[in-house]
Amino acid sequence: MNKNDKLIEVATVFFKLGCIAFGGPAAHIAMMEDEVVDKRKWMNRQHFLDLIGATNLIPGPNSTEMVMHCGHERAGVLGLFVAGACFVFPAVVITGVLAWFYTSYGQLPEVTPFIFGIKPAVLAIIASAILKLGKKALKNWEIGAIGVLVLMASLFGVNEITALLCGGILGTLYFYSKSRLITTPKSITPFFLFKISTIAFVKLSSLKVFWTFIKVGAILYGSGYVLFAYLDAELVTKGWLTRPELIDAIAVGQFTPGPVLSTATFIGYQLAGFWGAVAATIGIFLPSFLFVLLLNPLVPKMRTSKVLSYFLDSVNIAAVAIMLSVLYVMSLDTLTDWKAISIALLSVFMIFGVKKVNAMWIVLGGSILGYLLSLI
Repeated sequence: MNKNDKLIEVATVFFKLGCIAFGGPAAHIAMMEDEVVDKRKWMNRQHFLDLIGATNLIPGPNSTEMVMHCGHERAGVLGLFVAGACFVFPAVVITGVLAWFYTSYGQLPEVTPFIFGIKPAVLAIIASAILKLGKKALKNWEIGAIGVLVLMASLFGVNEITALLCGGILGTLYFYSKSRLITTPKSITPFFLFKISTIAFVKLSSLKVFWTFIKVGAILYGSGYVLFAYLDAELVTKGWLTRPELIDAIAVGQFTPGPVLSTATFIGYQLAGFWGAVAATIGIFLPSFLFVLLLNPLVPKMRTSKVLSYFLDSVNIAAVAIMLSVLYVMSLDTLTDWKAISIALLSVFMIFGVKKVNAMWIVLGGSILGYLLSLI
């Protein structure tokens, strides 16, 4: 297969995922794992795990950055940009249309019944990915113990980045001392920034919108949901956006497919019209493209170093533990009545019983079932 064919393949795969990837980062990664590891064999599960672990240590939306990594693995640097663009494109377009609708009519379309069915369906997809990735990550009982500690920390509310780093450092120290290796690995320092700068202005231009969102994109650690706390501080407290408008933007990000950061498109439209939406979208995602471009070549080198390999193994099991924590919390929030439980059980049966069922059909089936059950 030549390079152009690979780019077309990358574009097709991630555009499709961008259209059906509901349920947040854990669900997105689960769908990705099914597409690029199980079905297409672009990489082995160990390398996929390594990329997840490494991605959790840099700013930006984790699942979108994993998309970029996968595109890079299949089609090089150009594949990275094609994959990322195709994945976010559906969400950005849908969000832009909803922003226009909201501006024109003052409310959002009613899609709750469809979203109701999607949420329990993606629980089964996440569970499937956790099982497969967990089997690969769980190399010995010591790794398992680290995973349990990270899971407990996450359930008790410890920040996921803190839990990941602590798990990685604990595992590295333990396995290093156990093997008594004497080595001096090259250090790889994540990009840590802890303060959001502010700009004082009243009327926002597209350039100012871009600058605001590129700052947020450059420091956004963890899942995209942390975005809302940043935006509240950047926009609401300064009077550029009301809190009800921010809440509506949050709702849009939750019920559209793809990355939740598409919320930026909606907000950009509210602040400065069409070009404001374009500026906000480019600003929020651009840092991720650059971070992944720098990180991707380093991951294989980390694996070849004994000490950094210990760190990767520990971070990998920590990432799986955090996915399990997300699944638990999502289950508590989602499985609140017999309708949601029924959709979840049927989805589990389709994934673990029937097998070979594409995640797209699980999502679409859950959406339709949710609508039909809402009529009862």
